[in-house]
Amino acid sequence: MDFVLGACASVGAGIFSNPLDVLKTKAQLQGELRARGQYSVHYKNMFHAAYMISKEEGILALQKGLCPALLHQIALNGTRLGLFQWAQDHGLTANEDGTLSAPKTMLVSACAGSIGAFLGSPFFLVKTQIQSQAPVAVSKSENVVLGIQHDHKGMISGFSNILKNRGFLGLFDGASGAILRVAVGSCAQLSTFSYCKQFIEDHKFFSDDAVLTKAFASSMLVGVNTALLMTPFDTVSTRLFNQSRDPSGRGLLYNGIIDCFAKTLKTEGVRGLYKGLIPVYSRIAPHSMLTLMLWEELKYLRNQQYLESTP
Repeated sequence: MDFVLGACASVGAGIFSNPLDVLKTKAQLQGELRARGQYSVHYKNMFHAAYMISKEEGILALQKGLCPALLHQIALNGTRLGLFQWAQDHGLTANEDGTLSAPKTMLVSACAGSIGAFLGSPFFLVKTQIQSQAPVAVSKSENVVLGIQHDHKGMISGFSNILKNRGFLGLFDGASGAILRVAVGSCAQLSTFSYCKQFIEDHKFFSDDAVLTKAFASSMLVGVNTALLMTPFDTVSTRLFNQSRDPSGRGLLYNGIIDCFAKTLKTEGVRGLYKGLIPVYSRIAPHSMLTLMLWEELKYLRNQQYLESTP
């Protein structure tokens, strides 16, 4: 049941946050491996990107990749939140006196995130490649760099193309970047949320049944902390997923995580790793808030139903 609750909470949040994910992907791939001034800036900022995408592709393009995005949420957060709750229920994140243990909480959240990221990797791969696609007239314009373009007509087409060209293992291309990305993000998100929640409960700021209020207050700091720590890994993950590969599976732009970090730093500097920081924060903050609030409320309703059904 913990896995189902985590999946339901993240899907609810994912519907609202997907347009911001589209903007983030566009920002992270724009000017890939080009120094500032060596490419035309097609999307000037998050708001301009939303305007241009709506103008050139229609407003529904802001929901590109929604189906694989939601399936990714089910695989990732159903697993991640379910495992984290299971660990909490079995005392794996607490000290002997019952208080929250920082090292244990960070380790459990990172491990749970890594497992979820691996299972959700195929959906994240297809989602990223669909969201990176731009109109032909734009992608072929001189000096416009918007990342590798893939000819996916939709989610089924994306999976079919990958299986045809790369086989089953091709569905996990770039998984290493996703695992590292989510391990860092999950560690930052769940550790921050757990400590804020415990602090609020220990000091009795709200009544015991004010579940949504406590979850909202606890999640306020989560977005900032997670975005700052996660963005460089998110940028690398996006680029690893979007690059083309040869028949043997070798990336044509990057050999792996370290190579992607090195090439991005060399050509674009530290700012290159933080491309899309504002869209990342704009996505992570409401997504984390909605996911964690829905997760807490669903757990509360489940517990209430259990108590009412118990003689």
